[in-house]
Amino acid sequence: MATHLLFDIGGTKIRLAPCKDGVIGDIVTIKNPGSYTDALQEISQALKDFSLEEGFSGGAGGVAGLLNKEKSKLFHAPHLVGWVGKDLKLDLEKITGGSVFLENDSAIVGLGEAHFGAGKDFDIVMYMTVSTGVGGSRIVGGKIDASLSGFEPGHQIIDFSGAVEPRFNVTGTLENFISGSAVSSQLGKSVVFVPSQDPLWDDLAEKTAYGIYNSILHWSPHVVVLGGSMITGSPAIPLDAISAYLREINQIYPELPLIKKATLKDVGGIHGASIYLKQHLS
Repeated sequence: MATHLLFDIGGTKIRLAPCKDGVIGDIVTIKNPGSYTDALQEISQALKDFSLEEGFSGGAGGVAGLLNKEKSKLFHAPHLVGWVGKDLKLDLEKITGGSVFLENDSAIVGLGEAHFGAGKDFDIVMYMTVSTGVGGSRIVGGKIDASLSGFEPGHQIIDFSGAVEPRFNVTGTLENFISGSAVSSQLGKSVVFVPSQDPLWDDLAEKTAYGIYNSILHWSPHVVVLGGSMITGSPAIPLDAISAYLREINQIYPELPLIKKATLKDVGGIHGASIYLKQHLS
């Protein structure tokens, strides 16, 4: 059997691993240099460092941003601006020597959590990540749900006043309220330096609950899996506070889906990529 490349391309880090017969090899993490050309060179060098006799034959994985209908190019990528419009699929195929299957990184992590993590054994999984940004996906029957242009729960509007960025008259998206980058920008310092006892974390839990509730209303999942450094890190938005606010907010359903913390940590994207590859090769 051929060896394929699994990848998880984020705005700051790139994770890579070989996969043969469904078995994932050693996962390596490299810094994303930001430049599209430099990143491809780094990936190419990393593949050589794996020192596989037979080389690679294509691969699969996620990238931070929204992809076009053909899943070949990014058309929106706030953290990879210089990558937008580039032939990412084609360029990765040149590097790996075979077909490459691309998807949004949050969708791929959600797929991993649905098969191997906190969403295992649930048919409809809502995954949301709260980190530098806010992303997410809906997994149904073990597959990423169909969509026209992907999922962006972080861009749902939860405030119309423009209070978050009144200088630019920007409406208040969930990401503008709870993401690590937004909160750090508002504080003038990294949110990691705010002690867990600070009331800020309870305020973030309430805002996060509103975003989750909106997505529950749209997606009606069996389980909500929350990941990302703002949820799984330390300090973090407390899960019990999120759940308490959700119970207060709920006016519709007799019961809410389970709320669980993601368990695959930094390698959810690689595990999700292994499933995504298998589904495309089947």
